[in-house]
Amino acid sequence: MIQKKVIICINWGNKYGPPYINRLYAMVARNITPPFEFVCFTDNTDGIRPEVRCEELPPLDTRLPVGTPGIWQKSRLWGDKLADLQGPVLFMDLDLVISGNLDCFFEYGNPEDVILCRNQLASLGRFGQFERMGQTSVFRFPVGKLYPLQQLFASNPQAIADKYRFEQRFVTANAPGGVKFFPKRWIAHFRQNCSITFPLNFFFPPRIPNNARIVIFPGDLLPTHAIEGRWGPRGLLFDSRLRYITEVLSPKFKGNRFSNLRHFILPTRWVDEIWRE
Repeated sequence: MIQKKVIICINWGNKYGPPYINRLYAMVARNITPPFEFVCFTDNTDGIRPEVRCEELPPLDTRLPVGTPGIWQKSRLWGDKLADLQGPVLFMDLDLVISGNLDCFFEYGNPEDVILCRNQLASLGRFGQFERMGQTSVFRFPVGKLYPLQQLFASNPQAIADKYRFEQRFVTANAPGGVKFFPKRWIAHFRQNCSITFPLNFFFPPRIPNNARIVIFPGDLLPTHAIEGRWGPRGLLFDSRLRYITEVLSPKFKGNRFSNLRHFILPTRWVDEIWRE
């Protein structure tokens, strides 16, 4: 069992910032047995609550690749050092929702393990092949263990990104000693596990699966969109189900009708209730 619980996150630019960092800290604090430490690696500390330990973004002595869907900024966390942290740390994306106790994420496996949540879309063959791949929305690793990955990535970042596309595929394939996965039931994928299938999505809002401790939001559908009842930033948003259906079935509608009907979601109250300071 890991004695010291350390949660880390990373923030750069303007996409997330203090509102997301502060909410994540508050959700962690409500769902973990103390003591714990919450560390945010960030390029801007303005507006972050004082309980959060802020550190500068870890250095990365290479240019980041372009034209790739992977979040390669996370490679900053693969260095031989992370501030003065030692031992296992649990990384969390800023846009996830915590729905249950987190202690189990520090009790599972061995302290030297690299443990990711399972990438459900890869298991379903959504990336062109059925593959065993992790998801770096939530993953635990000992500080310094992924340094060989950072060195390999820095040797030719564009070639690595072109080959693997996603940083999580690169981690899964190259982590020293291999990777393990957290139990699938602990981590729900909002689009895959919470949204309701058509046509029941017009009658029932998204739900939290039993035993889910964390709900992740990969892609561009964020908790704010779930609260609104909108399938991401480009999703349609109308004030009633009837108007939504009327617009989608209108002869003037230019999009994919079935896709838009399938991607309708009702406002998700439990996200609004949980995703707060």
